[in-house]
Amino acid sequence: MRRALPAMAASDAVELTAVAGRDAQRTREFADRFGCAADTYDGLLQRDDIDAVYVSVPTSLHVPWAERALRAGKHVLVEKPAGISAVEVGDLVRLAEERGLVLRENFMFLHHPQHEHVRGMVADGRLGTLRSFHGSFCIPPLREGDIRYDEALGGGALLDVGVYPLRAAQLILGERLTVAGATLRVRESDGLDLSGQATLASESGVLVTVDFGFEHTYGQSYTLWGSQARLSVDRAFTAPPTYQPVLVLEEQDHGERFTLPPSDQLAHGLAGFAAAVARAARTEGGAAADPAETAWRAAALETMELVDQVRKLAVRVTGDARVTGEG
Repeated sequence: MRRALPAMAASDAVELTAVAGRDAQRTREFADRFGCAADTYDGLLQRDDIDAVYVSVPTSLHVPWAERALRAGKHVLVEKPAGISAVEVGDLVRLAEERGLVLRENFMFLHHPQHEHVRGMVADGRLGTLRSFHGSFCIPPLREGDIRYDEALGGGALLDVGVYPLRAAQLILGERLTVAGATLRVRESDGLDLSGQATLASESGVLVTVDFGFEHTYGQSYTLWGSQARLSVDRAFTAPPTYQPVLVLEEQDHGERFTLPPSDQLAHGLAGFAAAVARAARTEGGAAADPAETAWRAAALETMELVDQVRKLAVRVTGDARVTGEG
């Protein structure tokens, strides 16, 4: 919400009508700051002047509140990940499709043009035959009491940062992935995952590895390695609006750096969501008949299926490397 509300208030694509929260005083402060109404969660869903809702509650509450919004006839932009398991996200996806409503997962990085540039270079054969993808998103330890350390609220490194390289692999490769194995380092007291790795494969045989965690110096990137060249993307997931991405291409006897224009991925995401809502309003069947929205729903479900596979296959170790079991 720290970035989303200012972006919504500044956007020409959406109109920020009301905010809701658990704390009435803080909600009023936000409303006054951004020039909109303050309401309760239930009150907001009953408003006739609202077309869509941004669900940014803790992860374990994404599906319950997104479901209530959809049943109230509202389009939904839900913070990533859409839920905590493929079963509940599948139910949410089917509800959105039945209602003809837009349901999008707010992975902001998907809207940055640098990734389309990468896909273009792969399609043009600059890397030769693609052999592997490696993605990472790791951050330093969080403050004590951070909700991401609370498993009941959908905490853990896999759901918070691990989903980013998984989703990036889906985007760049454009194929279904299968998890071959995984390792999670867990907190001994309660089994919460603090960091991890996973190995996957695409339908065409591209090998995929991802790293994620709450125990590292900060870093986020992905690398594509082909038969002729390697392409690296730094600051892949949270590029600020003024950041100029630099793609690094390395061949055996040659190297190139491609500096791309800055881009506001959050603004692009809001504009894309608003455009989808507008299309749904003028299309028979609403968003259910929109191929683009079908793809968004399918991707959200596939991401959670991968998360479930990682959990199922993971060997869990504690900080002193003792194995604590599988599944």
